[in-house]
Amino acid sequence: MQIQPFELERWQSVWENKVEFNISESGVHPLTTSELVPDAAVLQKILDVPQYYPQTNGGEELRSRIAELYPGATPENVLVTCGGSEANFISTWALVEPGDEVVFMMPNYMQIAGLARSFGATVKPLWLREELQWGIDISELPRLIGPKTKLVAICNPSNPTGSVLRKEERQAIVAAAEKVGAWILADEVYRGAEFDGATTASFWGGYDRILCTAGLSKAYGLPGVRTGWVIGAPKMVERLWGYHDYTSIAPTMLTDRLASVALEPKRRAWILNRTREILVRNYPALRAWLENHADSFSHVPPKAGAIAWAGLRGGRNSAQMAEDLREKKDVLLVAGEQLGMPSFVRFGFGGDVEHLQKALGRIDEWLQENRVRSHAR
Repeated sequence: MQIQPFELERWQSVWENKVEFNISESGVHPLTTSELVPDAAVLQKILDVPQYYPQTNGGEELRSRIAELYPGATPENVLVTCGGSEANFISTWALVEPGDEVVFMMPNYMQIAGLARSFGATVKPLWLREELQWGIDISELPRLIGPKTKLVAICNPSNPTGSVLRKEERQAIVAAAEKVGAWILADEVYRGAEFDGATTASFWGGYDRILCTAGLSKAYGLPGVRTGWVIGAPKMVERLWGYHDYTSIAPTMLTDRLASVALEPKRRAWILNRTREILVRNYPALRAWLENHADSFSHVPPKAGAIAWAGLRGGRNSAQMAEDLREKKDVLLVAGEQLGMPSFVRFGFGGDVEHLQKALGRIDEWLQENRVRSHAR
């Protein structure tokens, strides 16, 4: 099996620690362990746990707390994984066979599409439309989702647009998938990072062939804990556990305990409130900057996540822009080519707002220098 290069992951991994200004990240500034567990006695109790193998599908307490996030779910509906990426990987691996068709929301984090092609499937894009505020055109669903469709892959809230599907859009996707017996894989890792505090409705429960994945990396600011999960019918979760046995086998004992702390209801509420405070504090600076550069960028404000998606006027090359900014201005952002939509760029604004403003100042310099070169030509 040949795999496609994962351009976004390699781009960030190689350069994020080598630039002065990194605005490529898609989450909020991470919590420290002492911030997550401020009670010294509780933290010491966690640190004193022997580091043996934990329960490989996730401890009972952790799975119970995850299940509480999905109405009607129980621990038997939950499989804990090493990050949301493993949850997406084993779900795609278990479902997709050569010759299948996969309908994949675009633009998007390209993991599932890359895996599906590597597993021999044909990938058909379900485009989010800028003119629809990054919603979908429901009338396209009957053409895209048909008898050969094995999987419909959704990211909601969306990476990279920050949009949230409307109720009628979710219902239309579920109805189209149910009509042909296709599975829905809903990546909901940004759920909980909404600007207005109203948690995005999950796809969970809309249909018996739905898998929902998520984790602690984005809305919770805990990417280093490497905790994700997949929610599904118990028989399917049992099957996925078998695939998990061939990958990471288990989370660590330490991350199982830390994740349980993060999802304790009061602590969870505190973490998500912290996330919203960061979003509400930081985004206005970026929005004002984009509005001030409306001649260069189009932009639909996000509803969730520490990410903003901006189009380059005139269809300019965003990959070249990203490379130029890295080389000449020591700024790292994400080119649209890495998320399936050229001529767009993704700004991350979940870190320090002063850091963000300095990075935008460097981009100002780059834009001005390009105008001077254009006028000279």
